[in-house]
Amino acid sequence: MRWHQKIIQIFKIKDLRKKILFVLMILVIFRIAANIPVPGIDAERLRQFFGANQLFGLLNIFTGGAMENMSIVMLGLGPFITATIIMQLLTMIFPQLEALYKEEGEAGRQKFNQYARMLTVPLAALQSYGMLVLLSRQNILGALSSPQWIISISIITAGALFLMWLGELISEKGIGNGVSLLIFAGIVAQVPISVREIVIAYDPSKIPSYLAFLVLALVITASVVYITEGRRNIPVSYAKRIRGRRMYGGVSTYLPLNVNPAGVIPIIFALSIMLFPGLVANFMAASNVVWLANAARFIGAFLQNPWFYGISYFILVVLFTYFYTAVTFDPKNVADNLQKMGGFIPGIRPGKSTSDFLYFILNRVLLFGAIFLGTVAVLPSVVQGATGIAAFGFVIGGTALLIVVSVVLETVRQIESQLVMREYEGF
Repeated sequence: MRWHQKIIQIFKIKDLRKKILFVLMILVIFRIAANIPVPGIDAERLRQFFGANQLFGLLNIFTGGAMENMSIVMLGLGPFITATIIMQLLTMIFPQLEALYKEEGEAGRQKFNQYARMLTVPLAALQSYGMLVLLSRQNILGALSSPQWIISISIITAGALFLMWLGELISEKGIGNGVSLLIFAGIVAQVPISVREIVIAYDPSKIPSYLAFLVLALVITASVVYITEGRRNIPVSYAKRIRGRRMYGGVSTYLPLNVNPAGVIPIIFALSIMLFPGLVANFMAASNVVWLANAARFIGAFLQNPWFYGISYFILVVLFTYFYTAVTFDPKNVADNLQKMGGFIPGIRPGKSTSDFLYFILNRVLLFGAIFLGTVAVLPSVVQGATGIAAFGFVIGGTALLIVVSVVLETVRQIESQLVMREYEGF
């Protein structure tokens, strides 16, 4: 069946059609909000600031230009993601939180997520204040009175909470993960702008760079798809059990371990962490205390160093890959569940031996996935430095491409599952 017939088939199913149209409606609302600016902005200086600052430029891409437009949703989903990071870090400190997240089922996870939503409010207010202070000291934002400060912080905080709500609506009533889809929409919205910049900057002397760009784009796309879909299958057998006159088990299957089980979450986490020191340094640079202001300027300049930025970004992505996988996948629980269901890995004893074996395999697979993610994260800087064309760094930027591919694949899987449930052929 051809692709257009598949699409017609999907839209014939009323429930699936409503979900897809609902997601599209939410994405349209997000794009409208991303173009409603906070008043009193020097737009030209704002564009120059984001063009010169690599980290803020990358964050601007993830918000779909909302940060560059100084819109009411300029913070994007950053505060909510940061709150989620903090809550997951706290599970390693407080056993009660870990039990709530891992052992109390869906009700426990909902309560855990509610705590993350509550933590998002002060974080959004703090980040909005920091951004406003930073922009005002760059002469991008005019002088604000005390009521204007309060109003601006309230509007930007409300915008961050509004985006969080939209993401949850998509996850609950639509198709796919709401947070991922909103980030995906922001990235896709920037593609035409980047393509236009490449066309405007066209230089016949750089034709080899353009050809290299096309080849590299194809290689990166193929690599991202290959790694995203890559799995290590561990064989699992089930012992035969007789209940009454029936025999159960005696079958063989496999336990799939993804090469990149953390998806794009480590990259998003690393970006959120790297943003914080820059905001603090810029905030402290105007301090009346001379030594503090000098130290803040030195730190700010050091953070802008491309070598420090690239190495730090790479290391953080690798560390967060291991951390996030440790939080979401526990080999000991998997081994215990296999033993309870009468399953075993051929040649491996049930219980602790199975758990140790899973740890060993997971760490080997995860090392490759973590290095791949770290390489993808710093790829835009490498491409931009090699070609001298900033737009190349975005168009084949590994981070953006990885998010786009991951979200598309996951959404297609969910649509396929909806079709299979209704006895249709897969998409």
